[in-house]
Amino acid sequence: MTRTVSGADSTADRLRTMIASGEFSPGAQLSEERLSDQLGVSRNTLREAFRLLARDRLVEHVFNRGVFVRRLSAEDVTDLYAARRVLEEAAVRACTPTSPALDAAAAAVTAARDAAVTGDWGAVGTADIRFHSELVRAVPSTRIHGLMDGLLAEMRLAFLTADDPASFHAEFVERNEAIVVALRAGDQTGASALLADYLDDAERTLRVAAGAAG
Repeated sequence: MTRTVSGADSTADRLRTMIASGEFSPGAQLSEERLSDQLGVSRNTLREAFRLLARDRLVEHVFNRGVFVRRLSAEDVTDLYAARRVLEEAAVRACTPTSPALDAAAAAVTAARDAAVTGDWGAVGTADIRFHSELVRAVPSTRIHGLMDGLLAEMRLAFLTADDPASFHAEFVERNEAIVVALRAGDQTGASALLADYLDDAERTLRVAAGAAG
């Protein structure tokens, strides 16, 4: 059955892209009047889109003030990475050298490398998100896929707090590739260790950034 995309869904997707690209920084207020005009949608549609984004923990309603892009705290970052460890470890254990999910994850690494060459660090961050999203597709559960995509949408907010996106993302391109190499060789234990180190280091960096931003 084909799902019909509503105006609110489409508007929420557009706003997600704008947030992910850094057009709205964490803590920024989303003006209902300006966005209604800019996106060419009614205020009712925009309010429903805000509700969808709030459900995904990307924005928050502040009483008598309006809607704001969420600013993640260090505790939020810790919580996100705790959930990511559970899902991504399951993905590594489910992934075989011939998994289509591994092919898709490897393609994301290539895309990240290509973007890094041109200095497009926003695209590198997008490819990094895609790598982890595709890897979790090795687990045969659409519910888990949805959970991971929700976590990664929030991760965008954490990435926006990084002081130096170039150095942050550049390091992890290499580490994503190392995980792919280990999984291609059937070394799930090695891939698991590489992933654990990756997540520990990324969490540490983003906790510091979130604490400074707060």
